[in-house]
Amino acid sequence: MPDPRLEKLADVLTKYSVRLKKGQTVLIGGSAVAEPLIVECYRAAVRIGANVQTSVSLPGTSEIFYKEASKAQLEHVSKISKYRIKHIDAQIGIWGGVNTRSMTSVDPKRMAIAAVASKPITKLFMDRAAKGELNWTGTQFPTHSDAQEAEMSLSEYEDFVYSAGHLDAPDPIAVWKQISKAQEALRKFLNRRKEIRIVAKDTDITLSVVGRNWVNCDGHENFPDGEVFTGPVLKGVNGHIRFSFPAVHHGREVQDAFLEFKNGKVVRSEATKGEDYLKAMIDMDAGSCFLGELAFGTNYNITQYTRNTLFDEKIGGTIHLALGAGYPETGNTNNSGLHWDLVCDTRAGGKVYADGALIQENGIFPDKRFPQPPKKAARRKK
Repeated sequence: MPDPRLEKLADVLTKYSVRLKKGQTVLIGGSAVAEPLIVECYRAAVRIGANVQTSVSLPGTSEIFYKEASKAQLEHVSKISKYRIKHIDAQIGIWGGVNTRSMTSVDPKRMAIAAVASKPITKLFMDRAAKGELNWTGTQFPTHSDAQEAEMSLSEYEDFVYSAGHLDAPDPIAVWKQISKAQEALRKFLNRRKEIRIVAKDTDITLSVVGRNWVNCDGHENFPDGEVFTGPVLKGVNGHIRFSFPAVHHGREVQDAFLEFKNGKVVRSEATKGEDYLKAMIDMDAGSCFLGELAFGTNYNITQYTRNTLFDEKIGGTIHLALGAGYPETGNTNNSGLHWDLVCDTRAGGKVYADGALIQENGIFPDKRFPQPPKKAARRKK
């Protein structure tokens, strides 16, 4: 019997996340291992009256492509993919595979070639999304491999995933609307600020956000969600930052990453593991050494690192930066085949300043209008 939470999740994804309407065309894509959720999303979309297309990938195909494709194949821009992105109204991406490390031995330079080639499709996607022409969301289907990465059993990981999305609540959509309200207060506050400074372990970095628009991520583009982000001024980033958690990208892991910026550009990069891969990604193209995103993680239901960016970048009380492509709706137009989120934990001694004023300490916003950790249940007296 299917997990009843899958039906609940499919309902949230179609009705709330991508706001699917009758007559619209939606593309639902994911790995074959995510079949149960793909089917439930398909059912929910059909019941709404949408026109549904599916795209299901098979385990091992990506590894074959990156290892065996010719340079011409790596550089090929799929006309079919471009056509789809140009004509769909909504896209639901479902993540989860049978082996999270299947790309470990792939040459990062070959991956970079394919990423650069896909830039026109990436730009088309982002531009349509920024104009409100394409609603999209991505979510995680709990698999054994992802549970192993998180050092959990599958049942524990399922509980973690569904709790992060508030799917244990009677009405998850109502919960996300309340979250949206708190994050909107933070967004409006940040929209009036010119500079953000982050101070933490081996970290002191200043980012200009003059004229930038902050975005409230409240369960639409990602699910689960919980962040407020912008794109910093391209040449307005100075200082250094140590990323607290291992950064995973295309199955490759970089540990203890350290970056130093001068006038927006990475001028120094180090890591205790995966340093060559980090440097290869930074050197991918002209935009990959600049930042496309600055964000506050605000999902306080997520408290632990799981080696999955979807959750790790949302951990309440963290900050993350993304190397590479920016989102046009923020005002950051950095163009790159890379968009790689790296997370800095500010929950233990970290401080964040906006225009010189302290706005967050130890991962908590003093202003109660902003997202807050859940209240602890009162203990009964014996």
